[in-house]
Amino acid sequence: MQVLIVEDEKRLAKALKQILTEQKYMVDMVHDGRDGLDYAMSGIYDVIILDVMLPYRDGFEIAYELRKNKIETPILMLTAKDTVPDKVSGLNSGADDYMTKPFAPEELLARIKALTRRRGEVMLDETGFGDFSFNASTSELSKGAKSVRLNFKEAEILKLLLANRDTIISKEDIITKVWGYDSDAGSNNVEAYVSFLRRKLNFINSSTEIKSIKKMGYRLEQSHD
Repeated sequence: MQVLIVEDEKRLAKALKQILTEQKYMVDMVHDGRDGLDYAMSGIYDVIILDVMLPYRDGFEIAYELRKNKIETPILMLTAKDTVPDKVSGLNSGADDYMTKPFAPEELLARIKALTRRRGEVMLDETGFGDFSFNASTSELSKGAKSVRLNFKEAEILKLLLANRDTIISKEDIITKVWGYDSDAGSNNVEAYVSFLRRKLNFINSSTEIKSIKKMGYRLEQSHD
């Protein structure tokens, strides 16, 4: 899952990033409202953690601009402002939830999970496609009695393919979701990890294929041979 933190208190932003990366989330971090809006407008994030008091543009303006431009990414407002009018302003501007500082890490993680659950993007621990099953909590890919463990990037790519099983997912989308917005990763990185995934599907004797769609990307297909 890809998370954007927009927070001008750099120490707090760093602490937030550490909490989230320990949960295996991909995290981008910016420290002012101008950069925050630019990053958020990309639409690549699953959740945005947004401070209210920011340089250049405040969190209320950012939330309003995102919703005006049809960016529906869940927004968690994180701020020291805890009065009812402040909370109402945040929610009315387009935020989905409101959390005041200081906060407990456990509550932050629970609220993020709740936001993505409402959006329908949380993957069940056990899911699958065709003849294989995938355990997201253990990163184990299996068919019958045969199984293999995926590494982090293999697991993240498979999660994307499973979440987009009815569509084609582009290499560009895979790069931004798995490597991050500012990554130097390219098509060759994606191709390498897709190749690793294919080998592991073959290892468990799955008939499911990761199909390459020329100039478009990849999708999962069940072989009918």
